[in-house]
Amino acid sequence: MVLATAVCQPALAQQKFENLDRLDGLVAMTVGANIGEPGGPIAPVDRRLRLAACPVTPSVEGPTFGAAIVKCDSVGWRIRVPLSGGGGAAAAPVARYGVAARPAQRDLVVKRGDPVQLLAGNASFSVSRAMIADEDGAVGDTIRVREDKRSTPVLAQVVEMGTVRIPGFNDF
Repeated sequence: MVLATAVCQPALAQQKFENLDRLDGLVAMTVGANIGEPGGPIAPVDRRLRLAACPVTPSVEGPTFGAAIVKCDSVGWRIRVPLSGGGGAAAAPVARYGVAARPAQRDLVVKRGDPVQLLAGNASFSVSRAMIADEDGAVGDTIRVREDKRSTPVLAQVVEMGTVRIPGFNDF
């Protein structure tokens, strides 16, 4: 009886937490590129994470704002997996502390100090506000914008020259 309990305990311990290798594989299959390849995850899912085991296959959405979203609705967790730049370009270089460095050559459509129109909304409504860019950005980049020098910055994605959008309003 004691031997049967000792054999079952490692199996139960493995089921407490989600298999992070499985998440890496799901993300790679969804985005069509492996870790380190253009368009694929920059790095594996952080091995320090202790996510509750998902009873069903976790869903993977994206790429959205440079990341794949992996979530398990039945347990209630969600993580972002940063992706490298896609297309024919080489993978984005990884700088110190695992933060992706911005490519040296790109078409900047918003420059620091430029006035931009901040948009938010969906098919039912839309809201816009005049803001000032705190950072340079190309189409698809997420930059900080603010109303004036003393206001708190807001993260927004560059849509086109002079226009940024609040993340989360994708039906717009």
